[in-house]
Formats: sequence, C-alpha cells, structure tokens
Amino acid sequence: MKLALRELRRRPGRFVTATAVLTVLAVLLMFLGGLLDGLLAGSTGAYRAQRADLIVYSSTARESLVRSRIDQPARDAVEAVPGVVEVGGLGSVQLGARRADDPTSRELISTALLGYELAPRGLPATPPADGTVIADSTIEADGVEVGDTLLLGPSRTPVEVVGFVDDTGYSGQTSLWGSLETWRSVTAANRPDRTFESDSVAALVIRVDGDAAAVADAIDRATDGATTTTLTITEAIEALPGVAQQRSTFNQIIGVTAVIALVVVGLFFALITVERTPLYGILKAIGGSSATLFGGVVAQAVAIALVASLLGAGASLALDAAIPPGTLPFQVTPSRLVTNVALLVLAAVAGCAFSLRRVLRIDPAAAIGAAS
Repeated sequence: MKLALRELRRRPGRFVTATAVLTVLAVLLMFLGGLLDGLLAGSTGAYRAQRADLIVYSSTARESLVRSRIDQPARDAVEAVPGVVEVGGLGSVQLGARRADDPTSRELISTALLGYELAPRGLPATPPADGTVIADSTIEADGVEVGDTLLLGPSRTPVEVVGFVDDTGYSGQTSLWGSLETWRSVTAANRPDRTFESDSVAALVIRVDGDAAAVADAIDRATDGATTTTLTITEAIEALPGVAQQRSTFNQIIGVTAVIALVVVGLFFALITVERTPLYGILKAIGGSSATLFGGVVAQAVAIALVASLLGAGASLALDAAIPPGTLPFQVTPSRLVTNVALLVLAAVAGCAFSLRRVLRIDPAAAIGAAS
C-alpha cells in the first residue's frame, strides 16, 4: 500500500485523466444533490417549520391543504381526543402578487398566503396584525423589503410585509405568514368559491403527548373516519404534490451517475493492472501477496475519489455562495456532501473489483518472463 501511495506522489500524471473524469462526475453528483435539496426545501419548508406532530385535513381533501376545510364541530371533536395537547388552525391560498409601487407589472411573484395560530419555527407566537404578513426571505430576490406593500390576487388585496423568515417555502412558492383573519379576508376577496366562516380553517396542526400515530388514529375515529384524515408531519410532506416524484427522479439520476463513476474507475484500473503485470509478478516473486497488491489498487482508487470529491464539494459550495437566494433552487447541506463523497468512494472501490481477478491470476514466472 505504501508503494501504491508513493506512486501517486511521484507519478501524479498517470492518474490525471481518471481524477479529471471523476471530478466532473463529483461535480455532477453535488449539483444534482444540491438541486434536489433546494427543490424539496422550497416545497416543504412550511411543513418542516411546524412545531407540531400531526396535520388534520378534511377527508375529502385528498391530503391537500388547498382543498381541505375543517369546521368547528370537527375541531371540537379533535380537541377532545386524549393525547391532543394543543390545536391550531392553518389556512392557505396561492396567489400571484405585485409590488404596490409597480401595480401594472405583468411579472407576478408566486406566493402562498398562510394563516396560522400555532407559530411555526421563526415566527412570533402572536400572528402579525391583520393586513400584515411576514414573508419568506426568498422574496427579497424580487426586490421586496420590510415596509413594502404587496397586492395579492386578481382583486389586488394589499398586505404589508413587516418581516422575513427563512426556509418556509410552500410548493415552490414564496410563503407569506399572517393571521387567520388576514387569510380569510384575502381568500374571500380573491377566491369567493373558497370563502371560510370565522370558525372554519383549512386544516389543523396538532401537538400531542404520546405516540403520534396512535393519536392520529384516535382523531380519525373520533370524527367517525368520514370527516378527517390525519397525517404525521413526515407523511404530510411526502403527500405534497411532486415531492415523492422529484426525490425518485433525482435519486435515479444520481444512481446512474454513481454507476458511471464505477465503470470509469473499473476501466482505468483494469488498464493500469495490465500495464503493471510484470511489476506485480516481481512483487509476488519476492513475497508480495495478492491481497497486498489489490489493497494498493484500492488505496489509489480511494485517494483519487477523495481528491475528486474535495474538488466537487468545493465547486458546489462556490456555486451555492454565488447563486442569489430565491433564484435557482440550489442548497448544499453537510449530509448531502457526506453522502455524495461516500457514494463516490464506494463506486471507486467497487470499480476496483474488476481488477481483482486479474491480480489474483498473475503468475510471477510468466509475468517476469514476458517482461524479459
């Protein structure tokens, strides 16, 4: 193994091609992972920010916040379920927004106005005053600042931005957080078919004491199973439109990229092994075992993969820093970097396996005779 690592230091030019190709693949892996995480963050932030265990929809909503409606009798039944500690209403309406200082603009900001009672992470316990909202910070990319007024929907209902919060996007849209009263009035003005009474909400967020799944079942039983559908936060995130499909598609592409890395490493070290056959024959003749020789091949592959991963991670971090917030949905997370590095190293080690059989079959006498 020391001999293999010494070769890396003294003859780095031999490994430039493999390192360059693996670096390109590493950059691709990091970019795909960052793009996936950015898309998921922009779609699920409003749910991940919830300081709750369960979300209760109406049974006819098909696990969708925009189609759900919970009236007061159903809420009373939910609040009476053992294990339910706190209940808060939640509402949403998706509307295009214009800045009040440019009301004739045809370029709309895609927003989702959410009314809340139980404060999600980063939001005040008491919702902002009626007619005001706290916006997700991604809206700053559209030039919106604290104190600006947004005109929502076809009725151009005005709301004032009084603050910002991070990582609360909903279905790829900029979230605006306000009181339930603000949400009801904006919905009534722009979606008259979705008018809510003063005691109605789109859904309920629940904090529980005990096993969340058991409480969820109890809630649906308490409402006769025909009134509500209760999901954990994780289940609600997976039920969001496009989340499972995006994750599946990107993971397949990432998997194919890893397979390509495996093939590249396999072909490279297969060729290297052919070139080194006389050298391996000499090393076997003086007592070197096949395991030791193959260990050197693996060490070189891992070193190349780590260098390529380091370059790929650096490129992804630089890209993340260069992309303005709210533009390209790209997010670099430590867990994703570690996963991609591990995936590339694993592919490199697996690719080396193609050389194992050839190393095991080297006969010292035949290899030395061929070399002479």
